[in-house]
Amino acid sequence: MSKSFKKLSHTIYECKYHFVFCPKYRYRIFKDDIAAYTRQQVYKFCSYKDLVEVLELNIVEDHVHMVLSIPPKYAISSLMGSLKGNLATKLFQRYEKLGKRYWGRHFWSRGYCVSTVGLDEEKISKYVSWQEMKEKEIESQQLKLFK
Repeated sequence: MSKSFKKLSHTIYECKYHFVFCPKYRYRIFKDDIAAYTRQQVYKFCSYKDLVEVLELNIVEDHVHMVLSIPPKYAISSLMGSLKGNLATKLFQRYEKLGKRYWGRHFWSRGYCVSTVGLDEEKISKYVSWQEMKEKEIESQQLKLFK
């Protein structure tokens, strides 16, 4: 058995998920302090959930990528609903200016992307880590075109 398997009282599991979710209208709001605060809150939320672990987290200006290890006792949709709701509440409390942009206090796009991480775990983890660098590279190239 692989060392990456975890145990509950009657279960042995390895459940890793790749998530991508975006703010409504895909506004590019995750910059500087807002990105850092969002990162901190994701880790804090996951630490409150028994055995939920953040394996990779990358916050790009207009979306969030993460790989989580989640025990099978949690429903993925419930966990994501709680995470997105909790993050929205915290962000609106801390950054009042977001309330003006997101009238009605609807912060996140409706859904999210989730895929299980299997044999390609290493590839997905590298992709999540690499994503921010690639985004900056593309932006830099676009800025050069407009100068």
